[in-house]
Amino acid sequence: MPSTEFVAGWISGALGIVVGHPIDTVKVRLQTQSRYRGILDCIVKTYKKETIFGFFKGMSFPVGCVAASNSLMFGSYSNALLYISGTESKDWKNPPQNHHVFLAGCFAGLVQVFFTAPVDLIKVRLQNQTESFKRQAKADNLQARYRGPVHCALSIVRAEGIVGLYRGTNALILRDVPTVGLYFITYEVLCKRMTRDGEIPDSWTMLFAGGCAGTAAWAAANPMDVIKSRLQMDGMQGARYRGILDCISKSIKQEGLRVLCKGLTANSLRAFPVNAVTFLSYEKLLENYR
Repeated sequence: MPSTEFVAGWISGALGIVVGHPIDTVKVRLQTQSRYRGILDCIVKTYKKETIFGFFKGMSFPVGCVAASNSLMFGSYSNALLYISGTESKDWKNPPQNHHVFLAGCFAGLVQVFFTAPVDLIKVRLQNQTESFKRQAKADNLQARYRGPVHCALSIVRAEGIVGLYRGTNALILRDVPTVGLYFITYEVLCKRMTRDGEIPDSWTMLFAGGCAGTAAWAAANPMDVIKSRLQMDGMQGARYRGILDCISKSIKQEGLRVLCKGLTANSLRAFPVNAVTFLSYEKLLENYR
């Protein structure tokens, strides 16, 4: 039943977001702000200034929207895989070929980008807002510009038009298409390697394979994730970058090649538990429908 793939993807995505959002906030701030010396410094400063709630800024929006994006990704992947492999349902006893898994994953990455782009842009800008809107001293204060996701979206549309909501989309496509393919193939391969032929992977296998899949995909995605985040923040106080190549060139020139690894540790720490929970909940939800 194709629709169940989308429902399971939405629920599992929401659970994953709740688990990983605090670390995601730290990752985004490390990638876009130079005030922090590292993960611990960012965590301490965020907690001191904004309390525990500072780590959950911008979460209410992605719980609904990014979960829907996760639904699109898992649903598109599952249906594309069934179409490519010529089967009607997933069967652990007759697993799909690896290249089919990768192609279906790349397709899923492309599909979900068009929904994800505006949501991710708003999330990144809200996560970088370190001051409360109510406490802003000046109307043009970069760190206190938005009251919430709806106000953020409307402000961007007023300033830049609808296209403003898709700032950084090309970088998002370059990040997600290959890495979503890597994401799914890593999970499937590990599940097969850790399970006897003809058997269904147990919960611990799904948790471990899902965590490794997320970590591998985010490690590969990190360089373009940095560029994507910077392009999304660009334009708030005058555009600094003319595009992806210009952003890469200027970022490396100013901070060296290590700039492309910014947030890598935070991404990896977040990716394992988030995707372990996501894959396990997804598979278990589907089991109940079969």
